[in-house]
Amino acid sequence: MINIILAEDHNIVRDGIKSLLDKDPEIEVVAEAVNGKDALDKLSNGVNPDIILSDLNMPEMSGIELIGKIKELYPQIKIIVLSMLDHENYVVQAINAGADGYLLKTVNREELIFAIRHIASGGYQYICSELSIKILQKLSFFQLNTIPAVKAHIELSKRESEVLALIAEGYTNQEIADKVFTSKRTVEGHRLNLIEKTGSRNTATLIRFAIQSGLIE
Repeated sequence: MINIILAEDHNIVRDGIKSLLDKDPEIEVVAEAVNGKDALDKLSNGVNPDIILSDLNMPEMSGIELIGKIKELYPQIKIIVLSMLDHENYVVQAINAGADGYLLKTVNREELIFAIRHIASGGYQYICSELSIKILQKLSFFQLNTIPAVKAHIELSKRESEVLALIAEGYTNQEIADKVFTSKRTVEGHRLNLIEKTGSRNTATLIRFAIQSGLIE
């Protein structure tokens, strides 16, 4: 079971996110908070989550402030940002503060659940597909070609190559599963294997690695 504190100051948004998470039998929202201070109060009162899912813009104590406090006081707890702020500066600020993931509120349920499971299982930082692609599109040709050449040869199965190409096009796990006629769980497994095989930290660096190494065009 993955225990979560949900920190979001808008009641209707918080209720909607909780409703999505409650549909997964492996995830439980053990507490709700209206800001960072409220989340810290929940922790001091004995709530013990695996992950805090937090907005950035909140009154009294923002998500960025909360990230810093969590990493200082409760380093074992993972924290994922769930925000409408899609500029890369916010992503960098959150990751530098110690966030383990950054998702936009436009993500679908499948990617939200995947990111939570990925982070809970000890995976590297996760940035949602929409943001990953947006950031990659801003990379110049020069930047891509100044990445050190790949020394190791990566062996991918035919199915892994298919999944990698579809990830690069921005498809979700469920959409990929529909296209290659397999289950979403199987696609999730392929995605994690690809991240591990290539030594990538998240979807953005996976796609960047694949482009530089010629795994995709």
